[in-house]
Amino acid sequence: MGGTARRPMDADPRPPAPQLHSETPAPGHRRPVVAALMLGMSLAALDSTIISTAVPQIVGDLGGFSVFSWLFSGYLLAVTVSLPLYGKLSDTFGRKPILLAGVVLFVIGSLLCAGAWNMASLIAFRVVQGLGGGALQGTIQVVAADLYPLKERPKIQARLSSVWALSSVAGPAIGGLLAGYADWRWIFLINLPVGALAFTLITRHLHEPRRHRESRPRVDWAGALGVFLSGGLLLTALVQGGVAWGWLSAPSLTMLGGAAVCAAATVWIERRAAEPIIPGWVWRRRTISAVNVAFAALGLLMIAPTVFLPTYAQSVLGLGPIPAGFVLSTMTLSWPIAAALSSRLYNRVGFRRCAITGMTAATLVLAAFPLLPYPGAAWQPALIMLLLGGALGLFQLPLIIGVQSSVGWAERGTATASILFCRQVGQSVGAALFGAVANATLASRLTEAPGAIRPGLPDDLDSVSRALEHPGALTDQAADYLRRAVDTAVDHVYLGSATAALLALLALVFLAPRRFPVRTEAEADAEA
Repeated sequence: MGGTARRPMDADPRPPAPQLHSETPAPGHRRPVVAALMLGMSLAALDSTIISTAVPQIVGDLGGFSVFSWLFSGYLLAVTVSLPLYGKLSDTFGRKPILLAGVVLFVIGSLLCAGAWNMASLIAFRVVQGLGGGALQGTIQVVAADLYPLKERPKIQARLSSVWALSSVAGPAIGGLLAGYADWRWIFLINLPVGALAFTLITRHLHEPRRHRESRPRVDWAGALGVFLSGGLLLTALVQGGVAWGWLSAPSLTMLGGAAVCAAATVWIERRAAEPIIPGWVWRRRTISAVNVAFAALGLLMIAPTVFLPTYAQSVLGLGPIPAGFVLSTMTLSWPIAAALSSRLYNRVGFRRCAITGMTAATLVLAAFPLLPYPGAAWQPALIMLLLGGALGLFQLPLIIGVQSSVGWAERGTATASILFCRQVGQSVGAALFGAVANATLASRLTEAPGAIRPGLPDDLDSVSRALEHPGALTDQAADYLRRAVDTAVDHVYLGSATAALLALLALVFLAPRRFPVRTEAEADAEA
């Protein structure tokens, strides 16, 4: 860090009365920028979920049922692999041009999606959207940290968390309404006025101070290509493995091998680059590397509630899609509230201890899910999700703020992008891993089914869920057996998520420094 002195994060991490400086605008001037950030966050969050309930209408219009899952996978892949590049570019050229480019790219992608003529074109345009979404997700978090001094950051981060939670829950409902009462193309067209307003507010009100650079900035395009190729191959193998082809098939092994080769080449390139996309200090500094591991585990454990809980609520509890969504939504209610209140805890005990408290609670809550009775009542998993959201709110926000506060302006984008990138990769690994766990559990249960009901039983989670949605062809005994099989499979997934939570906890206990190094506002201003 060039010898810059840092104040350790002790029992009271608050810096001595930070003053507004050239990097922190007055509160009145921040409001339009905050509004733009919240609009941008809503765009990225909505388009992660809004398309899910419109799939039948899209497939009915465009065809391509066998590949429609790439409407989600293509978007996720583009967001994930582009995060490190945008983080580095925002440190090199400033936040404003990257944020504006992200809005423009997202809006262009949305317009193209609305005009798609077949499934292949829609998937390609969703990738364009994802490239814009990557810029929005990463840069918005960095701009929020730039706008607010340390002790005020929980406020803006809680607002952004609330927007993400509300948008994620409202997305499927909005998508279903538009697809049912208008046309599925409006799912993408509604992004245009929102994006235009965000672009206008950012252009007029986000003003960054000029920062002196001793040399002309250089972009590590070779490293960026390496990150794209290695990440793309890995995520494609994880998304399609066990679905489009077997895990030990030639396509899976080829892609995984290609990802390993590209990753090794990327490391070689990055170690020699003057301005690497993923610099070595991201992994050499204990604070950031420990949080990266913890966030990868966070992405892993989030698969249980977000992917498998709706299936559990509908197949085991017999709820409809909307009540099942409400069971999950309790987590999104408590998460931002806990995040907003987390500053009171980490200001007393430190970032690390606050996060450890949250992840300890999350581990216990996830491990308690398999103890729920069968079939149980809807309020029981809803209570579990409420507690889980509160626990994760105490975990995630202090670590984001702690990492952002441990680096200067010129490293904040890269540091933030690294932890978001690890979380996205963790989600992809978790989807593949826990999908395999669920299907293996179901296969075992179905193999052990009594001979009288075994003929005609489905053989994977999706098929079981569809069979339980239309149980007319099943006997009462077969339907009950399938529900118990789903219950067991989801229990195993939650135990796996509890293990991932334990991994995050161990990373904080044994890898993270006891006190996060924190740069005061005066130090950050001097560096700028």
